[in-house]
Amino acid sequence: MKLYKKTKFIHVPVTIPAYIIYLLVIIFLVTVFIAIDKNSHSVSDTFYGVFPYFVSTFLLVEWFASKTSE
Repeated sequence: MKLYKKTKFIHVPVTIPAYIIYLLVIIFLVTVFIAIDKNSHSVSDTFYGVFPYFVSTFLLVEWFASKTSE
């Protein structure tokens, strides 16, 4: 089952399960951002705190989308 459609730069979800995956990722990243920003004292503290989570999550989603795309 193909969940994503490959465009020039990103994979676009085309099924309900793919949209649910994107929604769960967004909820996770917002939660991480809020938790890290609560204890940060500057923009750079927040950036350094969320960077590993954001990059690893985007890479994981991109890898999964590439494996399940048309």
